[in-house]
Amino acid sequence: MQLSVLYFAALRDLMGKSEEVVELPAGASVGSLSELLQARLPELTGFMSSVRFALNEEFTSSEAKLKDGDVVALIPPVQGG
Repeated sequence: MQLSVLYFAALRDLMGKSEEVVELPAGASVGSLSELLQARLPELTGFMSSVRFALNEEFTSSEAKLKDGDVVALIPPVQGG
């Protein structure tokens, strides 16, 4: 299945893009997506414990099941002063 993955703030900078299409097997979860991204770019590992996931514009957990065509946003904590 194909998903659109959106990256925000520091994750956008780390990934070098704001979005991409990712392929995962049917029945995959948000956690599976997280594992795939960390395997592709190990520098993500330090960020992922504090990242919030949104599935089709609603915050969700890593256990949420994905479907073909879903949009998953990775949102790091807001920083600033």
